[in-house]
Amino acid sequence: MLGPSSHVDSFARDNLPPQSQWPEFLLTGFEYPDYINAGVELTDKMVEQGFGDNTALIGNGRRRTYKELTDWTNRIAHVLVEDFGLKAGNRVMIRSANNPAMVACWLAATKAGAVVINTMPMLRAGELEPIVQMAEVSHILCDTRLMDEVSSFSENNEFVKHVIGFDGTSNHEAELDRLALEKPVKFDAVKTGRDDVALLGFTSGTTGKPKATMHFHRDLLMIADGYAKEVLGVAADDVFVGSPPLAFTFGLGGLAIFPLRFGATATLLEAATPPNMIEIIEKYKATICFTAPTAYRAMLAAMDEGADLSSLRAAVSAGETLPAPVYEDWIAKTGKPMLDGIGATEMLHIFISNRFDDHRPACTGKPVTGYQVKIVDDEGNDVPTGTIGRLAVRGPTGCRYMADDRQRSYVQNGWNITGDSFMMDDDGYLHFAARNDDMIISSGYNIAGPEVEAALLSHPAVNECAVIGVADETRGAIVQAHIVLNTGQNPDDAQIKHLQDHVKQTIAPYKYPRSIVFCNELPKTQTGKIQRFLLKKAEH
Repeated sequence: MLGPSSHVDSFARDNLPPQSQWPEFLLTGFEYPDYINAGVELTDKMVEQGFGDNTALIGNGRRRTYKELTDWTNRIAHVLVEDFGLKAGNRVMIRSANNPAMVACWLAATKAGAVVINTMPMLRAGELEPIVQMAEVSHILCDTRLMDEVSSFSENNEFVKHVIGFDGTSNHEAELDRLALEKPVKFDAVKTGRDDVALLGFTSGTTGKPKATMHFHRDLLMIADGYAKEVLGVAADDVFVGSPPLAFTFGLGGLAIFPLRFGATATLLEAATPPNMIEIIEKYKATICFTAPTAYRAMLAAMDEGADLSSLRAAVSAGETLPAPVYEDWIAKTGKPMLDGIGATEMLHIFISNRFDDHRPACTGKPVTGYQVKIVDDEGNDVPTGTIGRLAVRGPTGCRYMADDRQRSYVQNGWNITGDSFMMDDDGYLHFAARNDDMIISSGYNIAGPEVEAALLSHPAVNECAVIGVADETRGAIVQAHIVLNTGQNPDDAQIKHLQDHVKQTIAPYKYPRSIVFCNELPKTQTGKIQRFLLKKAEH
């Protein structure tokens, strides 16, 4: 049953999927009062608990304490309600790179009862406007440096009432900043229900029409009270750093919700390149890092040149399968584990993970407390242990698509079907095989692309690689590897033969890449996730 709502604008609740199509939620151990506001819990309540003088955010050249962040967000909330007529339940889009001002805007809008949509600066008007239309966005908060794409469509949009600029550089010279300076530092936050929608996370996967995943106020707190508490053991002296955009739920959790829930510090980088992250880690003695395996490879190379990453106690890898060579090199150079995990926008954050005292290569670990998983076939039947199948998961979070028929395919018989192929071993450990659409069937053999990638990455000539399946008249499909070589290596026929032989000696010979394409770089998302679908498109 849904709890009470304080939304004046009922759009979000009206567009939840029918409860008969929801997954089964396992909420034992995650009890919250009927009314709770995630924005308040992460700011005002932290000050009340004695964290007021702790550093909450570092970014754009300055630190902000929890007291300063609380006052800042309360002032902005006043502006949104009093100057721009924001009503509880209205949808607010935020457009910004990762910086403290974006976090402040998100928290302020949440305190005011809004349903927030965080977006990346890379998105263009043609990608932003469909989101505005789907969610009927009434207010857009935009870093003034990124206003052009918004201005191109917002003036004539039927839903957008206000476009409000804020200063992402911390100079406080934009409209929102100037108005906020005149407001009081106390704000009576909307008494939102724990089951009021607080966040819309848009995802389109690799292709297709965007889907909006709907997350409640309690969901935002549960990922901290579950994964961050149990797996990471976050404490007030932790300092977070990472590359995922706050527009992604992975980034919002790892770089905002997790640190703020425990009185810790988040360092925010607008350009989170591996060199920039290394600089921040060294400067602020960061302890927890969130990024993709490709970035960790670059960081490992930097360590060879004298970089000091010894302050890190947790290196979290997600968003891309973690190759065993990266995991092993990290342990060899740091003496500390790299925690592989898997999450999904639909599930909000990581739900399977390794632990500090229980980790191994080429293994994603076990479910986070509160979650259950099983491996099933296409009909939803359990498959035998040791067999690759589809991952099914349920727990305290789960998929709720906004007014989308695809809810029926993602949720089946109360389980979330994530689109990942996994294998569970006899001891209950989970091993990632591929995205369901990345399994390559060649001459009747099922070949997982990431396994071939790991074999290639174990060779010293290979810097990066991505494996896809391409059509073949004889075999149906063959394995094709796109490879970026290390400096000084020759991209010639002899190298191809050498790498093919290496794969044959490392894993089952039938899995070797019959086609190898050398390239200067691989297409990636802003988080470093390799875009294999672009490689597949290029082959057609």
